[in-house]
Amino acid sequence: MELVWRDEDGARLAATVWRAGAGWRAVSSAMLGGGIGPRNWVLNAQVRGRYARTDPVVHLEELAASFGLDGPGVGMLTAASVARTMRREDGGVAASATVGLRVPTWAAAPEGAADPELAPLHLDVPPPSPEPEPAPPRPASPEHGTVWHPGTINIVVAVPVALSDGALVNAVVTATEAKTQALLEAGYPCTGTASDAICVAARTSGTEEPFAGPRSTWGARVARAVHAAVRAGALDYTEYLRANRP
Repeated sequence: MELVWRDEDGARLAATVWRAGAGWRAVSSAMLGGGIGPRNWVLNAQVRGRYARTDPVVHLEELAASFGLDGPGVGMLTAASVARTMRREDGGVAASATVGLRVPTWAAAPEGAADPELAPLHLDVPPPSPEPEPAPPRPASPEHGTVWHPGTINIVVAVPVALSDGALVNAVVTATEAKTQALLEAGYPCTGTASDAICVAARTSGTEEPFAGPRSTWGARVARAVHAAVRAGALDYTEYLRANRP
């Protein structure tokens, strides 16, 4: 996985690119490349917190082309700092997590209940990094239409064996459970954020594993890798908020 940069909307923004190539298929909740099928790459791109485009899929396709990505792939957006992506491995399973918890949520919240905001919107973008300082954020203009809120916890998992369709879906459940466990352990009373995204990729060759629950061989490895990545990202986000609050 590589970290790449681009200039967009007056800011210097990061993205991670995994050029997996042929021989992989994935299950994903992402807007671009969501569902189950063969996938050659995964893109996780940072955008401004005040993201104003109403065509995020087109935006992702443009970004993928700019980074030389072709064929079927997965594209995700996030307002969290992609430069602070955490990567962890366990028994051959690799997981990366981009964690931003400005607005943590409980999945089953009372209808109409407002989610708490832990920090001002500008703290998500730009992040501290060795890259040049970007320009100050601009508020979204009314003429852009409805503001789409990018996901703030994006998870990418690579499993080095083949998984059945059921096991791929099971791996998403396992990874989500591990994510929530990590957030609670890091001191965030939530199940995630309202627009998290995930991608679990597995090899296409070899005998398909039928299970990926947390007590199966590969599911347990998925859980531990995701838990470690999300927990590290959540603790890092806590330190970031502490360092940047007035």
